[in-house]
Amino acid sequence: MTERTRVAIVGAGPAGLVLSHLLAEAGIDSIVVDARGREEIEHTIRAGILEQGTVEVLDGIPGSRARTVGQRHDGIELRFAEPGGEAQGHRIDFADLVGRGVWLYPQHEVLRDLIAARLAAGQDLRFGATVTEVTGVDSARPTVRGARADGTPFEIVADFVVGADGSRSVVRPSVTGDSRSGGYFREYPFAWFGILCEAPPSSEELIYSNAADGFALISQRSETVQRMYFQCDPDTDPNALDDAEIWERLQARVPGTRLAEGPIFQRDVLRFRSFVSHELRRGRAALVGDAAHTVPPTGAKGMNLAIADVLLLADALRRLLLEDDPRGVDGYAEAASQRIWKAQHFSWWMTSMLHVAPDASDFDRRRQIGELRSVVESEAGRRYLAEAYTGWPLRAAV
Repeated sequence: MTERTRVAIVGAGPAGLVLSHLLAEAGIDSIVVDARGREEIEHTIRAGILEQGTVEVLDGIPGSRARTVGQRHDGIELRFAEPGGEAQGHRIDFADLVGRGVWLYPQHEVLRDLIAARLAAGQDLRFGATVTEVTGVDSARPTVRGARADGTPFEIVADFVVGADGSRSVVRPSVTGDSRSGGYFREYPFAWFGILCEAPPSSEELIYSNAADGFALISQRSETVQRMYFQCDPDTDPNALDDAEIWERLQARVPGTRLAEGPIFQRDVLRFRSFVSHELRRGRAALVGDAAHTVPPTGAKGMNLAIADVLLLADALRRLLLEDDPRGVDGYAEAASQRIWKAQHFSWWMTSMLHVAPDASDFDRRRQIGELRSVVESEAGRRYLAEAYTGWPLRAAV
């Protein structure tokens, strides 16, 4: 049976769900499909640092708890030491420098809010629906085909198809014409060993620590659960270290702060990759979020960049489908790419400035400390970091 909708959205992550909300506000119907079940989406624990602009977008969606449950932070600490010296902390005061802040609110909690809001609004949201192909993107009626959770085939004919289905996007090949990568790619020679533990916060704000033997991030989750990371080899087995060894490595990376330890109930190794699709739009199909790009987590840009894509595309689709004006869609890729590459640069910069490369020489190490000093000792340097971390202004299509 062939079904009809204005916009077919593949992927029920933050990008797909926020897009469906914005389209509905404009009176444009959509169908959202995702291969995952609702429980998997809502219980896959992922960190989340939300830019102020992202929180303001979520404010417009009923039931969002980003401001009420999320924790506002008006700064971070950069910690480092001269070779042979003692580590010192340097606060980057976001509120003072740029008048903005960020919120710590995990992505799976954002998804719980969005799913509940979209279902309450009557959104056609289909879990367990696997997309097998997207065809006809160069025509006026692109088609999405796949199978429901029970194996029943489906076919959705739309005016426009959006790939919001993550880094392994099945929509991407129809946009790029490349079934393998179809993009600009960089892999980093290190990863993060991440833990979730039952403990009170070790610091009021996040600590980004550059230590001689590698980076560490002391983050937060709640008053009783904390998220922490330390730099490791990408091939590290997350089960190779016992709890005592993990705490020893974390503590060594943040001299000057006594970490509040507690039972570790989750551990994983997060590889670092940067990717930007060669094409973000072709005909009547476009990519948003991780389907279009991925960034290292150091700059906290992932979900925020997805929301920025969605704002551009939602406005472009409104103009196309309601006003027969293609200019927004035609300009989507160029407009989105400007922010994407700024975010790629910021994420690469933070990553390279804070991590110790496996082949780093004494010169490299001392140059890196000089770079950190150039940032923290300069108001212009601190202001750039604050501006990029809290997020550049969001805008609609041109």
